[in-house]
Amino acid sequence: MFGLGPREIVILAAILLLLFGSKKIPELTRSIVESIQHLRNGFSDEEEKTNTAEKKEVK
Repeated sequence: MFGLGPREIVILAAILLLLFGSKKIPELTRSIVESIQHLRNGFSDEEEKTNTAEKKEVK
């Protein structure tokens, strides 16, 4: 996962806990996951458009 080992993940988690507090962490995690899903969906939509355009050019 992004070249992070267990030690780095624990350090990042501790920093996040200190910065945001325990109540905000679930909300922050949820918003990050949703953002990643939107990015992936956007990339797959663009890939489909590109593939469709390439197929039309071949015909």
